[in-house]
Amino acid sequence: MPMSTKYKATTSEECYFITITTVGWIDVFTRLNQKYVIINALKHCQEHKGLEIYAYVLMSSHLHLLCKATEGFILSDVIRDFKKFTSKKITQTIITEPESRREWMLNYFEKACEHLKRNQQYKVWQDGYHAELIYSNTFIKQKVDYIHNNPVKDKTVSLPEDYYFSSARNYAGLDNDLEVILLDLF
Repeated sequence: MPMSTKYKATTSEECYFITITTVGWIDVFTRLNQKYVIINALKHCQEHKGLEIYAYVLMSSHLHLLCKATEGFILSDVIRDFKKFTSKKITQTIITEPESRREWMLNYFEKACEHLKRNQQYKVWQDGYHAELIYSNTFIKQKVDYIHNNPVKDKTVSLPEDYYFSSARNYAGLDNDLEVILLDLF
């Protein structure tokens, strides 16, 4: 049976709300070094793979993006390459840098590969990703609010702009480590 394209970004010009989640919803991104694996990979995708990011938040086990691929790039390819690269970099970071959960995490990522047909040592991300096509300004505003309020809902912070790994800081004019294209809807 072919894999459904219902929640895949298959074109280049449209904007999508995307969620990428770790296997087992493991809290990989509680360590600063792992957060920067994601931020640096997103920067690389912006600079070299035509990724335009309008909003994002990196939570402990998942990443939300409001984004699109510029002409000449296909978003599904960008996300595939992003996941492949970050998966290797995340496991490498677990192996080489201080991590109290090292053995447990590596065992979990290894077990997540057992059912795969391809030969792979570790699996960090769930298969595929959830992508919703953006179809209106109201929907954009709803998704940006959802993205920015994720850490508030999680009670990590009181205000969206207080969460460092979120574009809420960009929209509030605060310092940040990842530039985004600000939308003029607010």
